[in-house]
Amino acid sequence: MNIVERLNHWIAEVPAKFNVLSGPELSIRPQPHKWSKKEILGHLCDSAQNNLQRFIRAQYEEQPQTVIKYDQEQWVKLMGYQELPFDQVLSLWASLNKQVAAVIERTQENHLQKGYPLSEGQIVTLGWLIDDYVDHLEHHLKQIFGDI
Repeated sequence: MNIVERLNHWIAEVPAKFNVLSGPELSIRPQPHKWSKKEILGHLCDSAQNNLQRFIRAQYEEQPQTVIKYDQEQWVKLMGYQELPFDQVLSLWASLNKQVAAVIERTQENHLQKGYPLSEGQIVTLGWLIDDYVDHLEHHLKQIFGDI
C-alpha cells in the first residue's frame, strides 16, 4: 500500500473506530499530564496543519526553511480540543488529512528527493517527511485504539 493509500485508509476507518467509543471515554485523561483520546486526535490535527505547510513549501522554495518544531503541548492546550465537541475535532482531522492526501498525490516525483533541513541540522527528503507524517499518525492511532 503506498503512502496515499495508507492515509486514505485511515481517513475512511478512523470515524468508524471512534463510533464504538463512548463520549466520556474520549475525554478521560489517563493521567493529569497525559492527553485524552480526543486531545490525541487534536494533536494529529495540529500535525496535519504544520506538515501541510512543510509539504507545500518544500515544493516551491528554492532553499526550504528548516523544519521548525512546534510546542505540541501548547498547540493542544490553546486549540482547546478537550473542550470542543468531539464531532468538530473528528471533522477537522478528516478534512485536514484529505487535503494532506491531495497534496501528497499531486507532489511530483522529483520533489520527493529534495532535501529539507531539520532543526537538529539533519537533512531529510520531502519523501521522508511524508512517510514520517503517516508513521506518526499511525503511532498515535495505536495509542487511541490499541493494535491497529
